[in-house]
Amino acid sequence: MGCDGGTIPKRHELVKGPRKVEKVDKVAELVARWFYCALSQEKLRRPIVACELGRLYNKDAIIEFLLDKSPDKTPMESASHIKSIKNVTELNLVDNPAWSGDKESIKGDKYDDLQSARFICPVVGLEMNGRHRFCFLRTCGCVFSERALKEIKSEVCHK
Repeated sequence: MGCDGGTIPKRHELVKGPRKVEKVDKVAELVARWFYCALSQEKLRRPIVACELGRLYNKDAIIEFLLDKSPDKTPMESASHIKSIKNVTELNLVDNPAWSGDKESIKGDKYDDLQSARFICPVVGLEMNGRHRFCFLRTCGCVFSERALKEIKSEVCHK
């Protein structure tokens, strides 16, 4: 049983310390944010829209979310601030020529490089994989890296 006089317990045996916090895998978090829709958790496919918080969505998922007026609908945290289609901006993204993506790994027997991005910055050429900051202009929807926006130093679209 213990503590009957034969043993002397130490402090670390009696007092439970604080639990260790689970560390979030940063690569998995970046992949979830930059490759999947924040609302439906499906892979991003064109047309892609973004809200003022910078979250990426599939446009059809946003439309379905806005059209579903049923009372038993559970409110989604990731899109609770979106009240109409005017709250999102459709993005004009530039494809990455080095991205092979879904073409090669149809069967799942090949390695998917999660650091290779589907889209790039049209000015500097940085990949849009979460390692670099990206911005979009709300007027036209053009997407740039923050480094390119600092070099250009204008709020006008480069196109």
